[in-house]
Amino acid sequence: MYARVKIKDTVRVPPSRLGEDIMEVIKDLLWEQFEGRLDRECGVLIGIEKVNDIGEGRIIEGDGGVYFDVEFTAIVFKPLLQEVVEGQVVEVVDFGAFVSIGPLDALLHMSQIMDDYMVYDEKNKRLIGKETKKSLTEGDLVRARIVALSLKEKEPEKSKIGLTMRQPWLGNLKWIEEEIKKLEEESK
Repeated sequence: MYARVKIKDTVRVPPSRLGEDIMEVIKDLLWEQFEGRLDRECGVLIGIEKVNDIGEGRIIEGDGGVYFDVEFTAIVFKPLLQEVVEGQVVEVVDFGAFVSIGPLDALLHMSQIMDDYMVYDEKNKRLIGKETKKSLTEGDLVRARIVALSLKEKEPEKSKIGLTMRQPWLGNLKWIEEEIKKLEEESK
């Protein structure tokens, strides 16, 4: 889920940048310090929207930099357990598919795709339902529910997000559209 949050932190402005416009310097330093960072509480910081307040600078003995308390608004992405998300299949492997949900990738294990038994077609890099013949390939748009979540602040690349599509109205968006059309035809 994307959210707008207010964050308070301290920014060190190095002596070499003290003659510049302080608002621009702090914006630059905030981007360097926070962009793409994963925080367990806030999620992945996507971008700094604006700097709301800059406190008075403090100088620490033996350090030429000036420390400013800063409050800023940021856009973050924080996946939540049981949240329904939409994403794009970015890779299909023999045990499932990786789905890009915002700035993070999640694993959709082949046992969580549908009730049908899934077979991996290595040549075409796709997963196929043995009975339904429905397939999942790279580039497909899917709707899934987050069922496992383990975010690692220190090593974001080792974060793990598990998905399932084995519930009504979840799955490949093409499958969902087909189901809607089928229901509409039956109701006529």
